[in-house]
Amino acid sequence: MSDYLTTFHGTLILLLVAALAHEPFRWLGLYFGRSLPADSELFIWVRAVATALVAALVMRLIFFPAGELAHVSQAVRIASSLAGVAIYFAAKRNLAVAVIGSALVLIAANLIVK
Repeated sequence: MSDYLTTFHGTLILLLVAALAHEPFRWLGLYFGRSLPADSELFIWVRAVATALVAALVMRLIFFPAGELAHVSQAVRIASSLAGVAIYFAAKRNLAVAVIGSALVLIAANLIVK
């Protein structure tokens, strides 16, 4: 069964199941949230929870990595995260540039350390 998940059909089924589990809630959030002012207490709370979830995920990836990331040293993972933050502010708060830059630092540093 695990070999099936690596095939095109298995990947397609996984994507479909993930979309069916995730997308209705995104659309409901869009529908119910469209009339909320951006400075409302509820919107501020939702943004804070979303930010906390992303921060927790990043910390999990740094300190308790899984898969191939587990083979990268913790020092390299921390350094690439710090580089990503520095790039974010240097690039005038451009998140895409920061993510790509951090990934490139992670790859380069891992190649140098090995």
